[in-house]
Amino acid sequence: MKQTPRTRKVNEMVREAVAIILSEEVADPRLELVTVTSAEVSPDLSVAKIFVITHGGEERYMELLEGLESASGRIRSLLGSRISLRFTPELRFVIDRSVDEGMRISEALKDVPPTLREEREGETDAGTDE
Repeated sequence: MKQTPRTRKVNEMVREAVAIILSEEVADPRLELVTVTSAEVSPDLSVAKIFVITHGGEERYMELLEGLESASGRIRSLLGSRISLRFTPELRFVIDRSVDEGMRISEALKDVPPTLREEREGETDAGTDE
């Protein structure tokens, strides 16, 4: 989906509002330590994908999604009162895997032998002389 200034603004507005609602308005213990990383609202503003993460591993994600699904009606209602859109989008919660992927890549890069790093740096320096 192509992002326009308006869609970026709506995405950020929804992300921020849902994050505040989850931290201040919802008292479900399954939703403790949840972080809203981003939101993507469809072009017609009818659906919002809310990307979330939490601590505790894969088994914690299932519990988190169950809690979010059970509270989604209340979250949507509170969202409607906080944002100024004609219609409140349907909420779909998704685990944000990008943070886990970034951590795995970071850990993998730590295992690169120093000799290989030096070879790659030498290739980069040689390419800049031309």
